[in-house]
This record gives sequence, structure tokens and C-alpha cells, in this order.
Amino acid sequence: MEVDHELVDTRLMCSADVLPESGQPRLGRSARFGNWFDENKWPITVYTSTRVALFGFAVILDAVFGIFIHRESLSREFGNWDGWWYIRIATIGYHHSIGHVQTSLGFFPLYSMAIWLVAHALFCSYVIAGFIISTIGGLVATIQVQRLARDWWGPAVARKSVLLFCLFPGSIIFSMVYSEGILIPLVLGCLLALSHKKWVLAGVLAGVATAVGPDALTVIPMCLAASFVQLRKYGWHDTDARRSLIAPALSPFGAIAFASFLWAWTGTPFASFIAQSKGWHERTTPLAMPNQLLMLIHEIGFRLRWSRINLNIPIGLLGLVFLIVGLRWLWRDRRTVPLEATVFTIFMSFLMVTSLHVPPTPRLLITAFPVVLIFAKRLQGRAWTRMIWITGALFFLLSAFTYVGSFIRP
Repeated sequence: MEVDHELVDTRLMCSADVLPESGQPRLGRSARFGNWFDENKWPITVYTSTRVALFGFAVILDAVFGIFIHRESLSREFGNWDGWWYIRIATIGYHHSIGHVQTSLGFFPLYSMAIWLVAHALFCSYVIAGFIISTIGGLVATIQVQRLARDWWGPAVARKSVLLFCLFPGSIIFSMVYSEGILIPLVLGCLLALSHKKWVLAGVLAGVATAVGPDALTVIPMCLAASFVQLRKYGWHDTDARRSLIAPALSPFGAIAFASFLWAWTGTPFASFIAQSKGWHERTTPLAMPNQLLMLIHEIGFRLRWSRINLNIPIGLLGLVFLIVGLRWLWRDRRTVPLEATVFTIFMSFLMVTSLHVPPTPRLLITAFPVVLIFAKRLQGRAWTRMIWITGALFFLLSAFTYVGSFIRP
């Protein structure tokens, strides 16, 4: 039987198995996807398992407690707390004036814009749209965590980092209508882009992130730190070192765009911060954590009723201890952790310990992800096993109080 060599060559070229000019092997789409999936199978499996378990837990909570607290539906749990404000912005937009009450002006716009877009594209409710965005964002963030930790500490620690990241109590935000579902993957993506000297991509991701929330402004000094390292190492005359300035130049774009909108909408570019100050009585003070401690002592010592204690206060104080330990370990590991990651964590930590009403909660701790991931690097053996068991137990316990009622903020 005679072989049609021309037909064989054509099929080989169409299958993209080889490059006809160089002769080097090239993987087809299915092979590339297979390699990508094999590389990311661990974060996908761990993240999916924890989300399914948490969703099932939420269903049980709704069935058990829904009768007593008169919840409207299961989706109410996912849209609890700040989720209500994001959905309100997606539904009716922003208030025109700044008042002394809580208003939608206290929240940045990007997450609500994404909710509106997904809700109309998929013909679903705003709560479901926000839940989808946060869930997908959490998966992307988990994959990025593995890649980042692998670059810093190797594959073994990367696997541990993924497990800790998914079981950390703050990861409940990936199963709620909360903007960290897009903020954290944007920051992680920016950090990865900075580490690979993709300055334009890093600047774009940072610029988008600063339209998500005020804590996203910490990416600006992060980009500046990366540019500083390049300029100090290679000098001003190096073209690529100068190109690194693109990232910090683009990083405040989202915040500037939002401030411009607020200026035209309300008459002041600082409307969001004024709304936070007047409506939520939020401010930055070095006495924030001592104030939290005094409030806890007052509630325990004077009210003499544990049921009236604001549970967010002891959780914030425990978070402060966790933060101090994590920062100390990050400093000891500064040779493996890039300066830009350390700078980002320091600025995020500053916001946590100086915020009058938002102490280092699990949500903010996981946003400052290097301070969480360092525990996967430092803990070994039984200490690591105990850490995972305790973290996993707190993950479900605190989620119950967050989903049901108004006991614990994310």
C-alpha cells in the first residue's frame, strides 16, 4: 500500500505537533491544557473541595436557623454584610449627596459594575452574579498563590500555602458578595507581573485594582517598591529599569477615575472617604487597637454578660497577634520574599492596626496574603498539622456566625 506522504505532512502541520520551519515540537491546545491542568490540579481540587463543603454548610445553616431568624432565602447569607451595599450600587447606583448616615458612597465601584455586567449577561440575580464573581476570583487567586509560593519557597511549600489559603477563615469572602473576590486576584496578578518584569501588565492590573476599594491603594507603594529595586540595581540609564516606572504610573488610575466621577457626581473627589467618616465613623488612629482592647474589657467587666460582647473585637485582637507573628517571620524571610510583597504587606498591616472599627479580621489578613502564607513556610511537622486542623475548624465555625445573623463580620 502506497503512503501519501504529502497528506501525512499536512496532517502533522494541522495538528500543531511540530513547527514546520524549526522542526521543534509544539504542543497542541489539548496538550497545553492538559499540562496546565496537571500543574494546577492541586489548587483546583483543594479550592473546589472547600467551596463545596462551605456551600453545603451554608445550606444546612439555612435549614436549621432559617426558621428562627426569618431569613428570606439562602442567597441572603451570601449577600450578607457589605454585600447588600454592593448589590444596591449595582441596582440603583450612587447617592447624589453626602449625609451623616451610611450611604453607598462609602464603597468603590468596580465590583458592583462587574455584578451588574454578569447579572445581565447570565440573566441571573445580583446576588448570584456577585457570588459567581467571588467564587471564580477565589479560584484564580488560589492558582496564583501556588505559583507565587513556588517562586518564593519551592513546590512543597506551595502546596501547603494553597491548603492554608483555602482553609483560612478569611477565605469565606470567596463565597460571599465581597469585593475581595476580585481585589485579591488582581493584587496577586500584579505581584506576579512585577516579579517577571511585565511592567505594563502590572500597571494595568494595579490600576484596575484601585477601583475596587480603598485598601487597594496599597498596590501603589508596592509598584513603587518594585521600580525602586530595578532602578537601584541597574541604574537610571538602563532602558528596562526606566520602563519599570510604568507600573506605579498606571497604578492609581482606578482611584483617580472614581474620584473624578465623585467630583462630578457629588461636588467633591473625597466623597467616599467623607461618607465612611460620617456614616460609619471610620478614621485612622494609632490608638485603634488599644481602643479595641478597652472596649473588650468594658464589655466583659461592666456588662457582665458574655452574650452582649461584640465578637468582632476579640477576633480582631487575636488577628493582631497573628499579624505580629506573621510580620516577624516575613522579616526573617526577607531574602526570599520580594521587597514589593513586603511593602504591600506593611501598608496593609498599617491600615488594619490603625482603623478605628476594622481591626485585623480574617478578611483583611487574607487580603494581606503574604502574612498568611509565611505560616506555611515556617511551620513544620506537628505544628503544621495542628495549624491546619485549628484553621479548618475556625473556617467553618466563624463562617456559621458570619452567614447567620449579624454576629461576626467577614
